[in-house]
Amino acid sequence: MSMLDLEIITPERVVVHEEVDTVEAMGALGEFGILPGHLPFLTVLEPGEIRYMKGGQTSYLAASEGFGEIVDDKVTFLVSAAEFAEDIGVERARIAVEEAEASLKDAAMDTPEYKVQEQALKRAQVRLQVASRKG
Repeated sequence: MSMLDLEIITPERVVVHEEVDTVEAMGALGEFGILPGHLPFLTVLEPGEIRYMKGGQTSYLAASEGFGEIVDDKVTFLVSAAEFAEDIGVERARIAVEEAEASLKDAAMDTPEYKVQEQALKRAQVRLQVASRKG
């Protein structure tokens, strides 16, 4: 059976470099899935959950914005940050969501500050969602 060569890279390190069965992530146009033999494409990645399956096991990561490239069964995600579910503290993530919501309320709509706070809230929500995956 054909496999995908998955690499998830942040500015600090290579977070994942594995042969996997499938990958799912959040792109600018919504969630997408990749199987071996996928057509080549380049996409903008939105903050969201990245899931990959290998041998019946699913791994979950919270990822921030970035870019994704799929070419010849090689999947490369360049993201600002990525964390495995088991590395995220649920309570800390919950507090980050509350703080981001409060900051967003204080920002005036249609300003650069509002957009920054909106993205911070989205990242915090993704971290909380992924943290809850660890059971």
